[in-house]
Amino acid sequence: MESGGGEILPGPGLLVTSKPGGGRGGWRAALFILAMGFFERIGFVGVSANLIMYLTGPLGMSTAAAAAGVNAWFGTVQVLPIVGALVADSRLGRYRAILAACVLYLLGFGMLTASSMLPTANSPPSASPTRLIIFYVGLYLLALAQGFFGPCGEAFGADQFTPSDSDNPTAPAFRSSYFNWFHFSMSWGYAIATAGLSYVEDNAGWTIGFGACWTAMVLCLTVFLLGTPTYHANQPVDGGTITAETVQKWAARFFRRKDTTPTDERLLLAPQRPEEERGLIAKLLPIWLTSLVFAVIYSQTYTLFTKQASTLDSHLGTATGLVVPPAALQCFIDVTFIVMIPLYDRVIVPFARRLTGHAAGITMLQRIGASMATSCVAMAVAALVEVRRLRVARDAGLVDQPEVALPMSLWWMIPQYVLMGLAAVLGMVGLEEFFYDQVPGTLRSVGLALCLSIFGVGSYASSLLVSLIDWATRSKGESWFSDNLNRGHLDYFYGLLAGLAAVEVAVFMYFANRYVYTNKAEL
Repeated sequence: MESGGGEILPGPGLLVTSKPGGGRGGWRAALFILAMGFFERIGFVGVSANLIMYLTGPLGMSTAAAAAGVNAWFGTVQVLPIVGALVADSRLGRYRAILAACVLYLLGFGMLTASSMLPTANSPPSASPTRLIIFYVGLYLLALAQGFFGPCGEAFGADQFTPSDSDNPTAPAFRSSYFNWFHFSMSWGYAIATAGLSYVEDNAGWTIGFGACWTAMVLCLTVFLLGTPTYHANQPVDGGTITAETVQKWAARFFRRKDTTPTDERLLLAPQRPEEERGLIAKLLPIWLTSLVFAVIYSQTYTLFTKQASTLDSHLGTATGLVVPPAALQCFIDVTFIVMIPLYDRVIVPFARRLTGHAAGITMLQRIGASMATSCVAMAVAALVEVRRLRVARDAGLVDQPEVALPMSLWWMIPQYVLMGLAAVLGMVGLEEFFYDQVPGTLRSVGLALCLSIFGVGSYASSLLVSLIDWATRSKGESWFSDNLNRGHLDYFYGLLAGLAAVEVAVFMYFANRYVYTNKAEL
């Protein structure tokens, strides 16, 4: 339930009323959140997008170990939001949770910058134990920061459009548009980080790159604090009882079901309608599970895609002499966001609305299903590009010279990045809106955390899958993920993921066709 009296926000000490008449919230407040998300992405992605190159470069790790390590870290990044969301919704409130995230970010980026200044052995590349400790503590501080920021940053912005329907009946439509524009803003941050900061890290040095990430986070915190007088915010729920009661309800499901007071946290697990036999968590679980393959596929964009690109000719034309860092190709995902979000929000949705009569053009589950099909096509294209790359290596006689760039342009990989960008426009935004919308209003940070946990578990699953395949294929000869990718078989791996995605689409359609929306606007 929303608090009628509002929340006293720390710092300026302003009372932010939860009533629309108080003049808080709306697009005026949301603009600060959009700007905050832009700077946060520059900082975070400035580290994450190029992390595999740092691990295989200065830290001297193998390709398989680095890919597994990055996936394991990303899994932690996207699972911790469940804890952060519960703490935010029960204790801190979303405003304070965002402040805590910014402080943790500044500490983490500071430690990464400090670790990069420590000496590294050159032959072979290796890092001292002290450098590794500082680096990994800083890296996992970023994961903890994302545990608060991930579910609360976006949810806090959507909260600016959630007054009571009687006061503002257009709020749900604005909120749906807000999710699109939040990702549009973040995509500019992604693009700057992947194209700009990855170039700085590869050419000017990791210390300068990590320092730039720290600076971006200072700007993020500054913008967030400047917007404080405009925010609409709610009290956390039940003074901290939500976590314990939710755990109790989970345990109760395994033994017996009892009728209890229908508070919002109990509604997560209690039936929403008398005829329903399952609670809301059980109802959402099939959608969560059938989205995991999509998350596994997406995790390849910042790991194996980057290593694949590092073997190609990365010169930006013969005259300029500029070299494109492999991680910079990720910006094509962001460019796809930047182009497609306005097109989707202003052209495709109104057109589809005329055909379907649905306020958002298509339902959230239809949008998610379309993203899964697109990711299947993306992996098929990636497999075909890898087949050509391996053939070029053989024809050029460079199979055993992995340090030599192949006579194949980096731009061959653009289609798979663009297709994954399109899949993310549909799937990431669709999943976030779905899990935000389908949980009780006071637990929407938890809803977004459930969405982020899909990508966290997907990263863990990708790490496990890579490690198992590496072990199985290495024992029979050359690993699919050989440090010499010219002797590896990423094409087999991408083909496997394409097949899994096709199965995922079929299973998802089965559950989506039987899903009954909690929000009657989606019926």
